[in-house]
Amino acid sequence: MTDNGRYRIQSVAEMTGVSAATLRAWERRYGIPAPRRTAAAYRLYTEQDVELIKRVRELCDSGIAPSQAAQMVLASQGSREEFTHLEVDTHELATQKIIQAVERFDADMLEAAVKHALFLGPATALFDKVFGPALLQIGQRWHEGSIGVGQEHLAVEVIGNALRYLLRLGQPEAPEKVALLACFADEEHVVPLYGVALRFAEWGFRTVMLGARTPPHAIRQAVSEIHPDLVGLSLTIVPPAYRARELVDGYAEACNKTPWLVGGGGAAQLQELIEARGGLLVPDSRSKLRALVERLTSVRPGDAG
Repeated sequence: MTDNGRYRIQSVAEMTGVSAATLRAWERRYGIPAPRRTAAAYRLYTEQDVELIKRVRELCDSGIAPSQAAQMVLASQGSREEFTHLEVDTHELATQKIIQAVERFDADMLEAAVKHALFLGPATALFDKVFGPALLQIGQRWHEGSIGVGQEHLAVEVIGNALRYLLRLGQPEAPEKVALLACFADEEHVVPLYGVALRFAEWGFRTVMLGARTPPHAIRQAVSEIHPDLVGLSLTIVPPAYRARELVDGYAEACNKTPWLVGGGGAAQLQELIEARGGLLVPDSRSKLRALVERLTSVRPGDAG
């Protein structure tokens, strides 16, 4: 049986939570919905129209602009399965908007894209699905020479500011444990460490970030003053052998009895050296990392006995 339209605009507004004025604006600007008209020019909406309106609203509620939401819904019209797939891809869409802004060297566009992404889910999901992939692709394009160092620095600065904001918001109100996080002394790539910091905050840790280029003596002072339950160090680019040994020895002495972990792209190359000095490598899965962290911090140094 063909549905020729049975709902007037006020009924549709009540059913979908979208005002009549907005429905008329969407119809005028984006062609969605496309209600039939009675002889007296009243709009009549079908069940399919109502479903499409609900889909557009769901995407708008997730942070997508109405124009883009309408395009996505029209592209998937008639298939809820396709729409569900598009909902999942909103993170990919946000990632591509960030990359596009960087390619154009458009700071305002980049700020807008990053702010838009902040509405797409919890902090850890944003890092895993939007900011992390965006930075990875931007870094690859910089290495390929398709974007310049200025564009890469702009991306790191804007996304880094957003991650610092998310970390401040995500700190637990009454933390029972503290994680101290920093980069190796010669390491400048601090953004990946924010992904770890957000994860620790999600697990109930007060997360203290010391950032890039943190030498062993700074870790020693922080351990002495803050008394963290765990120290996490990030290493992306492996230093020369003599420098690596000097730093690992320094961090081991600085951490003393406090458990310390090393992660990042360069950590595996120093595994033997790190483990010989009492450190541990960050496991290759989130669940393994959490289990390790819980085991290492179940008893604070000095609590036993």
